[in-house]
Amino acid sequence: MIKKAILPVAGLGTRFLPASKSIPKEMVTVVDRPAIEYVVKEAIAAGIEQIILVTHSSKASIENYFDRNFELETTLEQKKKLDLLAEITQILPEHVSVVSVRQPQPLGLGHAVLCAKDIVGNEPFAVLLPDVLVKNQSEENDLAQMIVQFERSNAAQIMVEAVPDDLVDQYGIVDVAVSPEQGQSQVMQGIVEKPAVGTAPSNLSVIGRYVLPAKIMHLLEKTPRGAGNEIQLTDAIAMLQQTDVVEAYRMCGQTFDCGSKLGYLKAVLHYGVTHPKLGAEFIELIKELKL
Repeated sequence: MIKKAILPVAGLGTRFLPASKSIPKEMVTVVDRPAIEYVVKEAIAAGIEQIILVTHSSKASIENYFDRNFELETTLEQKKKLDLLAEITQILPEHVSVVSVRQPQPLGLGHAVLCAKDIVGNEPFAVLLPDVLVKNQSEENDLAQMIVQFERSNAAQIMVEAVPDDLVDQYGIVDVAVSPEQGQSQVMQGIVEKPAVGTAPSNLSVIGRYVLPAKIMHLLEKTPRGAGNEIQLTDAIAMLQQTDVVEAYRMCGQTFDCGSKLGYLKAVLHYGVTHPKLGAEFIELIKELKL
């Protein structure tokens, strides 16, 4: 069973400036909690027990968020604000740990994953990009289903979703012989980065969730710098495909790119209207605005 997940959070968040000048983009709130909490809870719901943050010196607030704050807890307890106390002490279940490792240089996603090599060891692991929130459509989330597919086939899993044909040039698009049904996986021939409209092998884009064998770490060590003079995870996956099967898993849920301002606003709307405490009033507010 896969128990470890890598979350690369060292990026500077230039798409979210000026807010990300002083606040990690992962800590910008979606309704009433930072975006990264949704991603961590997604991982926990899939059975992950150790979250590995690949971080940067400016991102200490992320580590602090998942740590205990005894002064705040004592104050809430003394003031009998027990509901709030329960919320901040139950962010992480007791069986889940968060550890962090620094990425000393901004050398790409592949390099960020490689920074966690010593913590991962010889175990398969998941990678979740915190820019992307995945809203489930069923009780079992997509990451959990990817892990099941990995354990069934022993093949790396790359989560994908369908995008409009006229937007394929904005994404990494997977090459598959047959497009899988939602919730299913299909053997993947490769990934084409931002193909021209009309030339894409499919309309299935990579969206930032991976389940990978430990072997990928050894391949990352051999991966030369690619696009942007960075070590690219997709290049290592291409190397893995030379000897192993890699599968594209087609997701069932809905994604929100919280690394972009418009994607963030969409996330606030969607998570806001379904919020257990604020949802009904938020819907009424939207009606009042007559959008």
